[in-house]
Amino acid sequence: MILDCHCHAGKGDGFTGPWDTAAPLHSYLRRAAKAGINRTVLFSVLTSDYAAANREVARIIAAKPERFFGFAFVHAARDKGRILPMVRQAVEEFGFVGIKAHRNDAPISREICEAARAFSLPVLYDVTGEVSVCELLAEEYPDVNFIIPHLGSFGDDWRAQVALIDHLARHANIYTDTAGVRRFDLLAEAARRAGAEKILFGSDGPWLHPGVELAKVYALGLPPADEALILGGNLLRLVGQAAS
Repeated sequence: MILDCHCHAGKGDGFTGPWDTAAPLHSYLRRAAKAGINRTVLFSVLTSDYAAANREVARIIAAKPERFFGFAFVHAARDKGRILPMVRQAVEEFGFVGIKAHRNDAPISREICEAARAFSLPVLYDVTGEVSVCELLAEEYPDVNFIIPHLGSFGDDWRAQVALIDHLARHANIYTDTAGVRRFDLLAEAARRAGAEKILFGSDGPWLHPGVELAKVYALGLPPADEALILGGNLLRLVGQAAS
C-alpha cells in the first residue's frame, strides 16, 4: 500500500499564490491513481480561518473516507486559546489523525504540541528552513512525533536540509517527508544516516505531481522492507493511535 502523507485540499482566501488560493484534487487523484497511490493525507491550504478550512477538508474526506486521512491545520497565533477544542473537534467529529502547522503563519507553540500530546497525534510542521527548532521540540516533547516536510526546506536550502539530517539521526521523534526535495543526494543521505524508518513519502499535491515525487523514493534503490516503510509503513505507525 502506498500512502501520500502530504496533500492540500480546498480553498483559501489569500491570493498570493496557489498555496493560499485553491487546491483542486481532480488532477491529483487521476495522477495518484496512475501512480498506484492508495490513500492520501489531506489538509487545507494556507488561509485566514482554519476552523472553516478544516470543515471543508472534512467534507471532502467524508465523500471518500476509504481514500483519505485528515490532518487539522491550526495557526499558532491566530488560533491561540482554541487549538485544543479545534483539534478535539477534528479528532472526535471529523476523524482526523494529525495536526498541520506552518512557520509562514507563526512559529509552532506549546499549545499545538500539547494538543498533539493529548490526542496522540503527529504534527506535520513546515519549518521553512528554520530547522534548529527541532532540537527544542525533541527535548521538550519527546512523546510527540514531528514530521518536518521537504527535508526541512521547500526553498531548497541545502544548509537547512543537511542540518535536518542530523536531527533525524539523533532524535527519535523527528521525521521528514520527501515532498519537493530536489537535492536527491541529500534524500539518499537522510536514508543512509537516519534510516528509512524516519522518512515518509509525501507529494505536496495537488501542485506537485505525485507520480514524479514517488519516483524519487523508487530511485533510492532501497531494500523492499525499507521502501515499504517510506511508502506507507511509517505513516501508519505514526497515526496508529489516533486512527485506532
